[in-house]
Amino acid sequence: MKKRHFIFIVLFLIIGGLAACSSNSDQTQNNASTSTTNSSQTEEVAENHVRITVSINDGEEFVTEDEVPIEDGDNLLDKMEEHFFIEQESGFITSIERVQASEEEKTAWIYSVNGETPNVGAADYELESGDKVVFDLQPWE
Repeated sequence: MKKRHFIFIVLFLIIGGLAACSSNSDQTQNNASTSTTNSSQTEEVAENHVRITVSINDGEEFVTEDEVPIEDGDNLLDKMEEHFFIEQESGFITSIERVQASEEEKTAWIYSVNGETPNVGAADYELESGDKVVFDLQPWE
């Protein structure tokens, strides 16, 4: 009888330990994506590069981020096509990294550069060294 009791306690401790490790692992992954998102706002961008961050709902959800080399005269749409999986219709980006904008859900990809929203489409926006570009999937009315 004592042997069964001992085995039960050992199994309980093992299961509890595994659950604690799993919970800690999830927190580590969440912290990593949070710090990556925060780093895009503060870290400097290498010369002749731009940083492109893709997120959802004003940065609530991080999708991806990449530092992309540029040359004089490069436009944003061309760099997006070179470095990300995108889909577009009539010059409007409808999907980035397989995350779709939706007319039914009334969402669209909106971009900003260095915290400001340009008045031109991505095909007409000429990138400059050090730019920080954010594409964010947002609701529209």
